[in-house]
Amino acid sequence: MFTGIVQSIGTVRALRRQATGATLQVETGLPPEILRLGDSVAVDGCCQTIAALEGSLCTFHCLEETLRRTVFGEYRPGRRVNIEPALAVGDRLGGHIVQGHVDCAKEVLSAGRQGGDWVLSLRRPDPREFPLVLKGSVAIGGVSLTVATLTAEAFSVCLIPHTWQHTALQWLKAGDRVNLEADLVGRYVASLLPASSPAVTLESLRQAGF
Repeated sequence: MFTGIVQSIGTVRALRRQATGATLQVETGLPPEILRLGDSVAVDGCCQTIAALEGSLCTFHCLEETLRRTVFGEYRPGRRVNIEPALAVGDRLGGHIVQGHVDCAKEVLSAGRQGGDWVLSLRRPDPREFPLVLKGSVAIGGVSLTVATLTAEAFSVCLIPHTWQHTALQWLKAGDRVNLEADLVGRYVASLLPASSPAVTLESLRQAGF
């Protein structure tokens, strides 16, 4: 379990494809003393298990399902990635509940400054499979953010300068793809709605009794 508050910006050292899956090596930038074999670490929002460890350099085994749903297959040495260690019991939940189970990867439509903040606009996933609600939570590249605008084709989030400067989102540009995870509560709410419901909206939530 994670909270969507990035602890460091890591660097991809290698991605080696295998007969099934791949081996991913990341210099996490985390203090070595907090890392142990078998620990969970979120890499760009995707929960991975430490299979080998040398200082803060972690090796992960990626499943085919992971490569299919995430941007991992696009990784090259030197790529900067968001890193968050698993939440410990008693830690502050500074963002929202993030499982590290990436739903899909979608295209960045634009990334730029508006006033004192930065705004990311992304192509919207299928509403029937990925619930989004205006002012609701969404994890983008493992970062807990709030939906600022929402249309049938796209959605946007606003980032304060601190978040922009201390996450790997700062290197995103139009055309890039980024990992997305829907809000856990929203996902379960969506599962309770009628199958014919076209999307999760404030009105559909009210009609369902929420």
